[in-house]
Formats: sequence, C-alpha cells, structure tokens
Amino acid sequence: MGKDGSNVSSREMFQRVRARLRAAVGEDVYNSWFARLELEEVVDDLAHLSVPTRFLCSWVQSNYSEKILEAFQAELGALNRLHFTVRVNGQARPRLPQPDQEIEIEDTKQNAVPAAPRLVRETMTQAPRGDALSGSALDPKMTFDTFVSGAPNEMALQVAKQVAHAAANNAVSFNPVYVHSSVGLGKSHLLNAIAWAAGAAEPGRNIVYLTADHFMYHFITAVQRQSALGFKEWLRRVDLLLIDDMQFLQGKSATEFGHTLGTLLTGAKQVVVAGDAPPRDLEMLDERVRSRLSGGLVVPITTFDLDLRKAIVTRRAEQATLRFADAHFPPAVIDYIARVVVSHGRDLDGAVNRLLAANQLTKEPITVSLAERTLADLVRSRDARRVRIEDILRIVSRHYKVPRNDLLSSRRSRDVVRPRQIAMYLAKALTSRSLPEIGRRFGGRDHTTVLHSVRKVEQMMKDDGDLAQEIELLKRMLEE
Repeated sequence: MGKDGSNVSSREMFQRVRARLRAAVGEDVYNSWFARLELEEVVDDLAHLSVPTRFLCSWVQSNYSEKILEAFQAELGALNRLHFTVRVNGQARPRLPQPDQEIEIEDTKQNAVPAAPRLVRETMTQAPRGDALSGSALDPKMTFDTFVSGAPNEMALQVAKQVAHAAANNAVSFNPVYVHSSVGLGKSHLLNAIAWAAGAAEPGRNIVYLTADHFMYHFITAVQRQSALGFKEWLRRVDLLLIDDMQFLQGKSATEFGHTLGTLLTGAKQVVVAGDAPPRDLEMLDERVRSRLSGGLVVPITTFDLDLRKAIVTRRAEQATLRFADAHFPPAVIDYIARVVVSHGRDLDGAVNRLLAANQLTKEPITVSLAERTLADLVRSRDARRVRIEDILRIVSRHYKVPRNDLLSSRRSRDVVRPRQIAMYLAKALTSRSLPEIGRRFGGRDHTTVLHSVRKVEQMMKDDGDLAQEIELLKRMLEE
C-alpha cells in the first residue's frame, strides 16, 4: 500500500492506528508525542512515518516504537517494521531503509541552523527551527488550573505556585526546589505549570524547561558541533531553569548540570528539579551536586489517597463529558475506579480514557460492569508493590555478592555479566520502564543490550529449572 495505491484507505487505516494509540497512552501523552506523527507510506511490511523535529523523532522511536508497531499490526497484521524521518518544510523524503534495518531515524534537515534562544512562551507552543538551544515542549494542558490537589500533593502545589509568583516578579524563592515522587504523581505537571504561569506573568523572562533526555541531547549535540561553550552560556543566562526526570541524567551531562546548577544558584537564578527519588539517592550525580539539591527545599509527593484519586477521576470524567456529550460517568463508576486503580495518576487518566473509548466505539453505557471488564489488568495489579530499579540493584547485588558499581560498570567477567543480565530482566519484568530507560539506569547501556539480556535470561530460565526458581525467589523478595 504505497502512495501510488489507495491514499484514501491509507489515511483511514492511519486514523484507526491513531485512535488505538490515543486509547493506549491517553489524551495528554497522545497530544504531546503523537499529534504531529504522519504516515508517509506503507510498502510491503514497512511503515514510513515522519515527524517535524529530530528530537521528537528520537524520543518517539526510543520510547514508543513498540506501541506504534502494535497499533499498526492490529490493523495490518503483516507489518513488522517502522521507519522514521524528519519532515522539512512539511515534507519527508520517502527513502526507505534496507531490509535488514528494522527501525531507523533519518535526519532530512539540510544544513539546519540552530535557533537562537527563545522565550518559553514561544518554545512551548511551537517547534523550534532547530533542535539546539531550545526548551522541551510544554504541554498546554498542564497548568495550575488543571492540577487536582489533595493531601498527598498540596505542599508541592503551594511551593510551585510560590516559585512561579516569585519568578514572575524577578525574585527567587526556596532555591533550589527539588520535587520527588514515584512515576505518574504530577511532578511534570507542576514543572509545566510553573513555566506557564511565570511566562504568562512576565513574557520577557528567560524561562527554560528541559527533560533530562533533552538536556543530554543538547549537551551531546553541542559537543559534536564544537559549540559546547555556547550551550553553557545559553543555560547560564536563564532566569528560571526547570529540569524534569533528573534520574535519567548520566555521564558528562550530569557533570555539566552540576556546573550549571552552581552558577545559577550563585547568580541568584531560580532552579526547580524533579526526579523519582530524593537527592541523596541520585548516585549518578557528584556528592556536591546532591548536597546542593538537598540543601534547598526538597518536597515529596506521596502516594495518592482515596479522596485524591476520586477527585482526579471526577475531573477527568467531567472533561470527557465536555468532549463527548453522550458520555456519562455515574458516581458508582467513579467510586469504582478510585477504589481499584491505586497505582498512580496516569493509570487513573488511562482508566477514564479506556472507558470513554469503549463507550464511543461500542455505544455500551459506562457502567461498573463495563469498568470491571475494561480495567481488569489495572485491577489485578492494584496490590502489587511498586518496584524500583534501585531496589533491583540492591537485591541482586546482595544475593550474588557483586558490588552495585560492578553491575553498572563495563566489566565482562562471568560473575558480573550474569547477575547484570538478571537485574536487567527483573527491571523489564517488574517495572514500567522502557528498554532505553533501563539501559540508562544500568550505566548508560544501549536498549539493544537490555533486550539481549532479557531474551538471554528468558532462554536460560527455560533451560535451567533451578535458575528459574532462583529468579522467582528474587521477584518475591522485591515484591514483598
């Protein structure tokens, strides 16, 4: 099905793929990463997709290629490969990879000139002309108005509002601020909200929001282009710097962040950082950097209680009703979701989206019965303890008597390689982290190395019953 075939059927098929992606990841994630994804053509078993920026291309390929492929395969069973390119002036060259290339990112930009540093009010609403010296995209839905507060996150919300108010008035408050929680509890929402509020109150302020991945991408690109000094100067001229997903910062990028943090704090510039663990547990950072972060205001967001979960589901149901007038969420359904989906806020959003999709596709009313069938996997996992990669490293290190640093090192001796592979397998089996994320947490390894380790351990478990029992024991230790 190429471009010279049925364009209409290709478009209709891709709309169904989009609908599947939207239902799988939720409205907010879909709008952030998939809204600008376009299908160029399908040839044999390969789909050629394009996006407007190289960063978006890299992010989607690294984090969502499996979900995209699954959505395509649900519509076209014979499709097995994806090919990503970056559009230039709204067009992507349809040059497809060779048969042995499964997923590829092609940069079609011609002598792209890095865009000058831009104010957050511009960078958060449109893609930069180049990928250098620009902030990560902000989500327009993540504002203080849309943030649902309760006892577990009230302090973090008030601190965020205070920071935004102070930044808008050219002042500094609680510097640095470090917000930490497990996944899906609202850290990114608060950082986005700070940027929106501070930028709206004072458009001339130089406000930059960066995910750790984007920070590393900027730094590596600057080094490759021999413009590292310009990158450092750009960062150190900001008035408000917001860094998200701090736990993913690795290597020289982490060192550079430490230098930047010191310079900004010395210059009385506001810094807000979010991560999934307290500063003391960020072992990829220098001790002095951890000390600086700990010396500011450290604010935890705790696991959502029933009242907050119910408030979030109620708000999401109201928003869904505004979009689809015939969708009605009875109080009993809202209570059911709040009681059984206890993992995190994103699962609550996903639960509402799933029910909405089921209602709109089948026209079946939204009832507790429909919720029980549609949300079965979320309900089954509600009592499971959240396992962190740090927990896995600690348990595996202790069980096999291998120092934690060796598990993260490049050592290839058998007494280190096997425990490392088992730890990667457990990270994939027991956490929601993607392969690239797991690779970064294991000493900056490539996602293909993680995939090889997972498959290797799965095969060893089939061949060795004792090893399979040993790994099941490790799983129980981590889940207790």
